[in-house]
Amino acid sequence: MSEVLEKLANEVFHLSKDERNITLPSGTQSKFDNRVGWAKTYLVKAGLLAVPKRGIFCITERGASVLADNPKELSTNYLMKFPEFQEFQHRNRDEQVTTTEVSTTAQTPDEIIDSNYVALRSQLASELIERVKKCSPKFFEELVVDLIVTMGYGGSIQDAGKAVGQSGDGGIDGIIKEDKLGLDAVYIQAKRWEGTVGRPVIQAFAGSLEGHRAKKGIVITSSQFTQDARDYVTKIEKKIVLIDGEYLAQLMIDNNIAVTTEKTYEIKKIDFDYFEEN
Repeated sequence: MSEVLEKLANEVFHLSKDERNITLPSGTQSKFDNRVGWAKTYLVKAGLLAVPKRGIFCITERGASVLADNPKELSTNYLMKFPEFQEFQHRNRDEQVTTTEVSTTAQTPDEIIDSNYVALRSQLASELIERVKKCSPKFFEELVVDLIVTMGYGGSIQDAGKAVGQSGDGGIDGIIKEDKLGLDAVYIQAKRWEGTVGRPVIQAFAGSLEGHRAKKGIVITSSQFTQDARDYVTKIEKKIVLIDGEYLAQLMIDNNIAVTTEKTYEIKKIDFDYFEEN
């Protein structure tokens, strides 16, 4: 398969390095590698390829006959003419992937799963943002503390709770430990803003850091930052991380803050080592 992937990428499709590096939404595999892998699976299920032993596959008599006919394309619709492929597709109905769905989409099953996962996660993030915007400023501070501690900053909940929401000094709402030992400090501004946060707010925060001789800061908002504000933090010496509502929601999902697991699916594959005989 590795040899086929290289030949297809370089000699047939002439893919660039960047194109080869495009991954599935989950980031677990190259999209090109995934599609070639599924193409091989479909051709095997249709009887056009055979797999005589692990890691080796070859064309069959049926495959040679199809190749001689020189069809315009080998789509799933074309492969439906073979009974073995029909049976394979009908079995997929148990997994809620019907023949019609597979035939009319350009995505592989992995891509369909990943795309649906991304869509569900995006919907959840939107719902979280709306709920965060409705919560009180005090609750927002507690949410920030939960997130910070879960991510490994701020020490304990008690330590971080005392540190956040107490200062209010020059735009600084809290000072937390960067690590559990407190070897360095991170200054925080956490506001449940309604409007877009612009450069002046970030400049004022940077000035407050200067007054404390601090080098690291986080600005967290339930809304958004202007592009001017984002550009500003890339040009200054101090390290300031901007967390907007969307990013905040993603961090909450990743760290299981205000969310629970509804379903878990395991995607399994054959363990070929199990079948190795001495």
